[in-house]
Amino acid sequence: MSFSKYQVALSGNPNVGKSSVFNLLTGLHQTVGNFPGVTVDRKSGVFQLGNLGKVSIVDLPGLYSLFPSSEDERVVVDTLLGSPSSAPIDIIGYIVDANDIDRNLLLFTQIRDLGYKIVVGVNMLDTALSNGLQIDLNGLSDSFGVPFIGINGRTGEGITEFKTALENEILTQISQPNYTFSPSEEQIAKDVQSLVKIDAQYAALILAHHYKRVPFISKSQKDFIATLTEKYNFNSIDIQLDEMMKRYQFITPLVQKSSKQIPLSMDPLTRKIDKVLTHKVFGLLIFVVLMLLVFQAIFSWAEKPMEWIESGFVGINHLITTVVPDSWFQRLLTDGIVSGLSGVLVFIPQIAILFFLISILEESGYMARVVYMTDSFMRRFGLNGRSVVSLISGGACAIPAIMSTRTISNWKERLTTIMVTPLISCSARIPIFAILIAIAIPAKKVGGWVSLQALVFMGLYVLGTGTALVVAWIFHKILKTEEKSFLVMELPRYQMPQWRGIFLNVWEKVKVFIVEAGKVIFFISILLWFLASYGPKEKMEAARTKAKQEYAISQDIPLSQLTKSYELEASYAGIAGHAIEPLIRPLGYDWKIGIALLTSFAAREIFVGTMATIYAVGDDDNTSLLKDRLQNARFSDSGKKVFTVGTSISLMIFYLFAMQCMSTVAVVRRETKSWKWPMIQMLYMGVLAYVGGWLAALIF
Repeated sequence: MSFSKYQVALSGNPNVGKSSVFNLLTGLHQTVGNFPGVTVDRKSGVFQLGNLGKVSIVDLPGLYSLFPSSEDERVVVDTLLGSPSSAPIDIIGYIVDANDIDRNLLLFTQIRDLGYKIVVGVNMLDTALSNGLQIDLNGLSDSFGVPFIGINGRTGEGITEFKTALENEILTQISQPNYTFSPSEEQIAKDVQSLVKIDAQYAALILAHHYKRVPFISKSQKDFIATLTEKYNFNSIDIQLDEMMKRYQFITPLVQKSSKQIPLSMDPLTRKIDKVLTHKVFGLLIFVVLMLLVFQAIFSWAEKPMEWIESGFVGINHLITTVVPDSWFQRLLTDGIVSGLSGVLVFIPQIAILFFLISILEESGYMARVVYMTDSFMRRFGLNGRSVVSLISGGACAIPAIMSTRTISNWKERLTTIMVTPLISCSARIPIFAILIAIAIPAKKVGGWVSLQALVFMGLYVLGTGTALVVAWIFHKILKTEEKSFLVMELPRYQMPQWRGIFLNVWEKVKVFIVEAGKVIFFISILLWFLASYGPKEKMEAARTKAKQEYAISQDIPLSQLTKSYELEASYAGIAGHAIEPLIRPLGYDWKIGIALLTSFAAREIFVGTMATIYAVGDDDNTSLLKDRLQNARFSDSGKKVFTVGTSISLMIFYLFAMQCMSTVAVVRRETKSWKWPMIQMLYMGVLAYVGGWLAALIF
C-alpha cells in the first residue's frame, strides 16, 4: 500500500466531537499506539484524500490552549512545536463545537500562529440551530482567512467537503499570524527562534513559556532560555493572561459579526435532566442502578453467544481429532492450544458488552456528570472527580486507566489514583470471576428479576472500589505535597451516542484483547502442555507403574485417564505446583491452582486458559465444559473437592486484589519514572490478596 508524503493532524478542545470525525475519516484503518518516546496514547490511521492518495492522520488529545497543565496536553504542545521525534504535520483539521465557537477558537488562533495550515470543521451545527444560533460559515472563512466547513460527526454530513478543503488548503501558502508581540516577547522570540524546528516566531514564544517541561531541548538550551526570560523580565503567567485577552478581543467581534445570536451555555432540557442525574441522593442511586444493569447485562446478554463460541471450539477439536492422526502433535493442538484459547476467548461476549455499555454512558455525556457529582466525595479520600474517570476506565483495563491520570494536574492525587486503580476489577478478571461464580453461586433470581450471580459480580466491583478508596485515604495521609487541588471541567450537552464510534471502540478493545491476550495464551498453552506432558524420566515411569497398579486393583477409572492424572502430577508442571503448594494450601488451593497463579502473572486472564489446559490433559472428555472439570477436581491426598464455595470465593478475592499483570507493573514504572512505586504497589496488593483469600477460605 502506497502512502502520500502528507500527514494530517486533528486538533481541538475536549468534547467537540473530534474522535467521531477521526472515526468517520479512517473507519477501521486506524491503530492505537504511543507518541514517540512517551506513553501518551495516540490514535493514528490513513484515509483517502482526493488526488493526494492515502494520507496519514493522527488524532491529537484535546486541550484548551497551548499553555498545558497535564502531561497529554504537554505532548500535544511538544508535537506542534516540532518535536524531533514526531513526524512533520502538514495541515491541521481543527474541530470546533458550533455552540461554543468563540471559546473554541482561542486554541485555533494559537495553532495558526505556529505557522500551520488549518481547515476548521464546525461540528454540531444542528444543535446550535436548535438553540437559536445561526452561524455564517462563509463570513467566518472570510474573517479568519481559512476554510470553515460545516460537519456532523454523528451522521457524516459535510465530511466530503471537509476532505476537499483539506486537499485544497494543503497546497496553499500559510496565512499571516494575527497576534501582536510586545517588545519583550518580540525580542525573546527572535533569540529563541534557533531552538525551534518549525519556522514561526510564535513557536519560539510558546517554547519560552514552558521551557522547563519540554523534553526535546537540552539542559544548556533550557539554561539559555532561563537567562533570556530573566533578562527581559518575562513573567509567563502575566503574559499568558494578556495574550488570551488580546486573542478574545480579536475573536469575539468576528464571531458576533457572523452569528445572529450568542450561543447558550446549556440548553433548558440539559438543565432539567441534570437536576435529577446530578442530585446528591437521586444521582448516586441512579448511578448504582445503571452499574447494576451493566453487570446484569454482562451475564444475561452474553449467555447465548458464549454457548455458540463453546460449540465452535468443540467442533474444532472434533475436526482436529478426525484429520490429525493420534500423536503428540494432535494432543498439543487439542489439549494444549485449543483448550487454552477456548478457555479465555469464550468470554469475549461479556467483555464486548462491558465496553459497549460504558461507551454509551461516555458518548451520551453522562460520565462527565459522574465526575462532577463525585468530586466532593472523592476528595475525602485524597482523590478528585477526574480520578473517577480512571477508576471507571480501570473496569476495562488498568493500563489505559493509569495513563488517563495525566489529566490530573495535582501530583499527589495523580500518584494516589495510579496506586489504587489496579484494585478496580478489569476485563481480564471477567473470565476468572465468571467461571468461579458459575461454580460457587447458583443461577437463581433475586426479587424475581436480577440474577444472584450478577449481584455477586457487582459485589466484587463494589469491594474493589471500596478497598481502593480506603487505600487512597491511607496514601493521602502518607504522601505530602504543597500543590493545591481543584477541578475545572466542561459538562457537555446530552446527546444520542454516535453508534459508529461506539462499535469502532468496542471492536478496537476486543481486537486488542484477542491479539494481545491471544499471543500470550498461545505461548503459555504450548509451554504448559509441554510442562504438563513431560517430566523427569524416572518420575514419569513411576507414575505409569502406579496407574497400572491402581487399575489392577479397581477398574472404576479407565487406565488412560489414571495414567494421565499421575503423569501430570509427576510432570515439570506438577513439580512446580507442588513446590509452592505449602504456601497456598492455607487458602484452600492445590498444586494445579498454584501453576495457574504462576502463569497468570503474565496476564490475569491466563488463569482460565491454564486451568483449561491442565484439566484437558488430565481428562479424556475434551468436549466437557471447564466448569464441570473444575467442579469434579479433588485433592490427590484427601480426595476432597478442590473447588468448594470457600475456595472459589477465596480465588475471586485473591484475583480481585493481587497485582497479577506484569504489563500494569511496567506502565506504573513508566508513569512514575521509578521502580519504588510499582514495588510498593505489588507488595501491598500481594498482602491484601493473600490475607483476603485466607479469610474468605475460613469464612466460607
